[in-house]
Amino acid sequence: MREVSIIGVGQFPVGEHWEKSIRELAYEAIRDAVADAGVENFGALYISNMISGQVTGQMHIGAHIADFCGYRGIESHLIEAACASGGAAIRAGVLAIASGAHDVVVVCGVEKMMDTISDRVLRALATAADAEYEVDQGATFSAINALAMKRYQHEFKVPNDAFAPFSMNAHSNAVHNPNAMFRFPISKERYLKAPMVAPPICVMDSSPICDGAAAVVLCASELASKYSRKPIRIIGSASATDSIALHDRFDMLEMRGVTLSAQRAYQQAGIKPEDVDVFELHDAFSIMATLSLEASGFAERGQGYRLALDGEIAPDKRVPICTRGGLKARGHPVGATGVYQVVEVAQQLRGEAGETQVADAKIGMAQNIGGSGATVVTHILSV
Repeated sequence: MREVSIIGVGQFPVGEHWEKSIRELAYEAIRDAVADAGVENFGALYISNMISGQVTGQMHIGAHIADFCGYRGIESHLIEAACASGGAAIRAGVLAIASGAHDVVVVCGVEKMMDTISDRVLRALATAADAEYEVDQGATFSAINALAMKRYQHEFKVPNDAFAPFSMNAHSNAVHNPNAMFRFPISKERYLKAPMVAPPICVMDSSPICDGAAAVVLCASELASKYSRKPIRIIGSASATDSIALHDRFDMLEMRGVTLSAQRAYQQAGIKPEDVDVFELHDAFSIMATLSLEASGFAERGQGYRLALDGEIAPDKRVPICTRGGLKARGHPVGATGVYQVVEVAQQLRGEAGETQVADAKIGMAQNIGGSGATVVTHILSV
């Protein structure tokens, strides 16, 4: 198996892009990534997307975007794994190169969520849950995560305001990210006054719906120096699954898919959690950030929230997370999120994260989660 490196990245600002179609968003990100890599030809284009068929009416996304971008004839497929689609697509690209099938591939995550009414988007997002036993009973992802958060608060005696630092950190970092949707800080007071979505989850615990696209160019490492002066190696790539329904887990506060995915990636990379300099986790909800920190080995069970409460998650602290705003403040265009995460880790390792640069960052981790933890893809990157 060949080693794989990232030689180019591109992203389009996350937001409400009424004037651009899904293929135009993808084109912008792919164009920038290909230019950054300095490549003219590549073997395949993998597209990650979750809800286009239900929201925009467009499927067959692989060929659709390859055609629009001027790559007719190339291999191009849609990769779908709910909100983990971006991570899954990057893993597909890694495996294609590692196996020798291709030398260079492009991965683009794209999602268009703003061109329809929110109820339709929420129904589309809910298809990542158990249709018969969760969705048909009226459960949204906000409600499912609220159940987990309420249980966590009960079991570990955690007050509502203990989760505020996760959102405050994300917004503080997004101020310095030109591609983030919410580039403003928030105070604890603003968090506490935010409207409830599904108690105890409030608006400030929740990531927004939005539009966006991000892309990476992957290359066999032995060829990477031909294109890039500072290629970023992918030293770990792993995926795992868990039950799709929250209530089917032996312990609803144990994210087994996260643990397995992270452990497999650590083993491949030959590292431990304490070796990770920057961690782009999947903070779709504050409780997801808490449970991910615990399941990935950065905190003991019931102590993940304390990393935020004690100020240990900022770019200059012990476990820097969401350094470009995370899903909460950068935005969560679901099928594209996993690619944004990898782009942001690559920026950190290339020393291009500006005011939120983690000093001397050499190893970064991106973890993309589908549903309430049913699919988890973890990538570990290194200079």
